[in-house]
Amino acid sequence: MKFEWRKQEKELYLPKEKPIKINVPEQKFYTLSGQGDPNGQQFSEEVSALYALSYGIRMLAKKGLISKESFEYTVYPLEGLWTLSDEAVAEGRAFDKADLVYKIMIRQPDFITEEIAFANLEQVTKKKPNPNNQKVKFETIEEGICVQMLHVGPYSEEGKTFEVMERYCSEHRLSRKTFSHREIYLSDGRKVAPEKMKTTLRYPVK
Repeated sequence: MKFEWRKQEKELYLPKEKPIKINVPEQKFYTLSGQGDPNGQQFSEEVSALYALSYGIRMLAKKGLISKESFEYTVYPLEGLWTLSDEAVAEGRAFDKADLVYKIMIRQPDFITEEIAFANLEQVTKKKPNPNNQKVKFETIEEGICVQMLHVGPYSEEGKTFEVMERYCSEHRLSRKTFSHREIYLSDGRKVAPEKMKTTLRYPVK
């Protein structure tokens, strides 16, 4: 039976268009950190690097090369942690995409070890060289208690969804733990119209 994150882990990835509180467990990721406009070529190449590595892991699992039995699953979606540079915040500058600081990532199955992750990195780099591979990290991240909500529409209108989330936090006596937020991309921007794009928005709270 194929493991589908959209079905088996629906609560983590597919919330409704209203805020909910959720406990996000420890997860493993290939990650890449950077700064600047995500519409540029550099960002696109970084995303490509993460997908190449993730499909490399999936193929190893499918062939049963990293476990006793083959494990068929759907590659997890691209995610991103977003904030602004310290300089932009300190100076109170007007929003500029050049000031965006991000960590993009794709989750990997729980049974993937650091040894397997870096062996796969080496193998994929030989077959499909990407200069960004040298910046890739394999990290375990635990977000804990968070508030999340589905945003439908272009990224430029996420502010409206964040306003709804902030009201929910106020009503439930919750406060954000950090200025950064997570975006989980459920739609392919190359194929879906901006007004129909779906993105899960999330941030840790206390």
